[in-house]
Amino acid sequence: MLLGQTSLFDLKSRKSCFYGIFPAALLVCAILFFMNSMFSHEAKLSNWRMEAGRLKKYQTVKHDNCKTKCRPIGSEALPEGIVSTTSSLEMRRLWHPHHAKKKGRQEIEVTNITANASSNLLAMAIGIKQKDLVNKVVKKFLDNNFMVMLFHYDGMVDEWKDFEWSSRVIHVSVIDQSKWWFAKRFLHPDIVAEYDYIFLWDEDLGVDHFHPDKYVSIVKREGLEISQPALDPKKSEVHHQITARGRKTIVHRRTYKASNDGKGCHKSSTAPPCTGWIEMMAPVFSRAAWRCVWYMIQNDLIHAWGLDMQLGYCAQGDRTKNVGVVDAEYIIHYNRPTLGGTEKTTVSSLQEDHRVDVRRLSYRELDVFKKRWEKAVGEDECWVDPFQ
Repeated sequence: MLLGQTSLFDLKSRKSCFYGIFPAALLVCAILFFMNSMFSHEAKLSNWRMEAGRLKKYQTVKHDNCKTKCRPIGSEALPEGIVSTTSSLEMRRLWHPHHAKKKGRQEIEVTNITANASSNLLAMAIGIKQKDLVNKVVKKFLDNNFMVMLFHYDGMVDEWKDFEWSSRVIHVSVIDQSKWWFAKRFLHPDIVAEYDYIFLWDEDLGVDHFHPDKYVSIVKREGLEISQPALDPKKSEVHHQITARGRKTIVHRRTYKASNDGKGCHKSSTAPPCTGWIEMMAPVFSRAAWRCVWYMIQNDLIHAWGLDMQLGYCAQGDRTKNVGVVDAEYIIHYNRPTLGGTEKTTVSSLQEDHRVDVRRLSYRELDVFKKRWEKAVGEDECWVDPFQ
């Protein structure tokens, strides 16, 4: 009996001990679970903070990279891939599916109105009195796959429709404006960026001995950024000796002229008009040179006198090497000034002859341009003259 009573007592004692330990163990487990949850939450929060920090750092780096990225002004609100920074003068079709042909589900590139896009541009300021000369020039350049843009300073556009090429060229008509006025407004570098060379010519030129394709191949081979075809000295009115054709050379870059006052042109001459210089009746510019020259053309100085002496700054380097006159392909300068002259308008009234006034304003603009250049040089502390 004593043994049985002892066993029963031990059993009750054990149960009592278990019931006493269980709440404490449960409390310990709860505390451990809570602490584990806290540590887990803290770890997740720490990981989240690290990820947020990485994201913020990535966004900051991306923002900084984007800030330093060169974007055209005004295009910042657009995705970069949709931004079209340049244009051209190529004409496009208005009808038929020629502008966008589909092959299966893929759409191929838009095609031009012509089979091959032009890679060079001829721009001329013209009047109806020079119709015969302009016709010969335009036909020759079109035959060599040039884009042609005609600036009509007399307002007579319909009178050119009898030529088959009239619908194939760009016509711009504004009364009594100069070649340089038109060029500043309609030949922005971003508009003509697709053309390798820009020919900005007067209308009174003969091209019987000139071949545009051969000329372009020569200036490319010679590395001429700014050039002009030489003038036939027997048939042209030559104002500057450097523009006269040399029979024994393909290209010349300087002229030689003795002078008693020490101001002549010799082998050591490094400045215009002895070297690094062309005249302005038939200039030819590379794409890069034209972008520079366009910025130098003044909005209000529409005759551009004085510009020729500074063209060397746009020669993309050494003007004594990158500016030249092409003898192998030469032209005739007939010197038939009609801008500002007497013309019959569409209402058959006579205008006053203003050619003397045009010449007077040209000289005045020359003086203004010189003063502006000197002022700009004096005020720009960062600019360094590469030819001094």
